[in-house]
Amino acid sequence: MDDVKEPTESTSLDPQQGFDAVRALRQLADRLEDIQVEKAREQEWSWQAIADALEVSRQAVHQKHSR
Repeated sequence: MDDVKEPTESTSLDPQQGFDAVRALRQLADRLEDIQVEKAREQEWSWQAIADALEVSRQAVHQKHSR
């Protein structure tokens, strides 16, 4: 993701629209993470391998995704 540029400003002058966009992106990112973790677990990835891929601790990913 080194080629992704960080935004320097919003295209909207309305902060509420910006916050709505942030919330929607967070929800999308969370859902995509859920799907990928589920696929990885189905393929018998360890919690540590998943954590390494997400660049978080094993405890964090296990707590968030274990059922």
